[in-house]
Amino acid sequence: MSSNDLPKVAIAEILARKIHALDVANLPDAVRAKCEDLLIDVVGLAVTARNEDYVKAVLAACDDDGPCVAIGHARLLSAAAAALVNGTAIHGEDFDDTFEGGPIHAGAVIVPAVLAACERHNLDGLAALRGIAVGVETMCRLSTVAPTLTHKAGFHPTAVFGAMGAAAGVGAAFKLSERQLVDAFGTVASMASGIIEYLAEGAWTKRLHAGWAAQSGIRAALLGRAGFLGPRTVFEGVHGFFHGFANTTEGDYDAIGGDFGERWVTETLAFKPYPCGTMTHPYIDCARRLAKRINPDDVVEMMCDVGEGTVHRLWEPHAAKQKPGNGYAGKFSQPYCIATAFVRGNVGLSDFSDAAVRDPAVLALAAKVRYRIDPNNPYPKNFTGHIRVTLRDGTVVEERQPYMRGGAQEPLTRADVQDKFLLNVTHGGWTAARAAQALETVGMLFEGPVNLALLRE
Repeated sequence: MSSNDLPKVAIAEILARKIHALDVANLPDAVRAKCEDLLIDVVGLAVTARNEDYVKAVLAACDDDGPCVAIGHARLLSAAAAALVNGTAIHGEDFDDTFEGGPIHAGAVIVPAVLAACERHNLDGLAALRGIAVGVETMCRLSTVAPTLTHKAGFHPTAVFGAMGAAAGVGAAFKLSERQLVDAFGTVASMASGIIEYLAEGAWTKRLHAGWAAQSGIRAALLGRAGFLGPRTVFEGVHGFFHGFANTTEGDYDAIGGDFGERWVTETLAFKPYPCGTMTHPYIDCARRLAKRINPDDVVEMMCDVGEGTVHRLWEPHAAKQKPGNGYAGKFSQPYCIATAFVRGNVGLSDFSDAAVRDPAVLALAAKVRYRIDPNNPYPKNFTGHIRVTLRDGTVVEERQPYMRGGAQEPLTRADVQDKFLLNVTHGGWTAARAAQALETVGMLFEGPVNLALLRE
């Protein structure tokens, strides 16, 4: 695409037009309910991680105080810093929501960005609702344009699509003009970042990606509002967003804005029952059921049929995945998670400490967990599980899970989301009374001013 054949109407312009025309009063009930669930979930996750070393490090690295709340902390920060700290904490334990078509984690990016922007600029709850709904929808749709290619290119989809989604969400909360939104999209693409080398040794950088994307979205929206020009062909251009992060300019671009505001993929957002990589969840369910049927000492091999797109993150290098180097690395090891589910009967926050991943019984079983690529696996459109166990006497026992629990086919109820919230805030050190107060605050957020003071420490 040369400068002589640029489109008359760019994809960013189509998306901006749809966002600008959106009336929050017409938001479907299911979308509003999902945004309410998202608020409950992310606040709980921010609290559960608030005392972790990586959150303390990010907080200590922020030297810009201001009026915005870092959830679970006494100190007040600038909007960008609050978005950075909250996003990092929410995504940090890998217990946050997932869009199965991506896969991406929208809540950890969009909610911190929109809330911080609303706090700083005195916007109300309806502005927050508009921003969260638009930001999540934009981020999720972007992840379906060229599925799996961003991961294959070495980038974290939550990081790069999150920056764009955050710009859309904050821009929607600000009610930017179409031109201002286009400029924000064009600018934030140059701020997007996040490589997946954290997989090598379980480093902390993935945790930072959501927060970095959140603060980038705020800055880009403010630049767009101020008239800073960005390229309108940011999505489809020969040097554009998908060229840079997916090594292609081909894709289903209609997925971005084609029926935006008419059909909401946000309704299908999944909430995690386990604090680890989402694609592993159906295998955990299979392993828990297998544990009720067979003795681990009788197992010769556990063969898992998997989607090809998951192998480079969750299965290879295989020897390292069978024996993760630390607790965080365990979250991205399907052999470890499967063995943990089998041996311990569940997979929870305590299963990803450095001590837990050295458990001899779990490692002994993890050494027997192998994989083979199933060319018919529907990943990333659907997350499934299939484990075939061979026993010492030659018997073969199988379990299948056709979808991810917590997702579109078996969503968590509001009560489930609240129970998860209580589990998380208790883990983070809050009392039952404090938890009840926080739930009340979150439940009223879309009804009045955005005031997060009661979520401070």
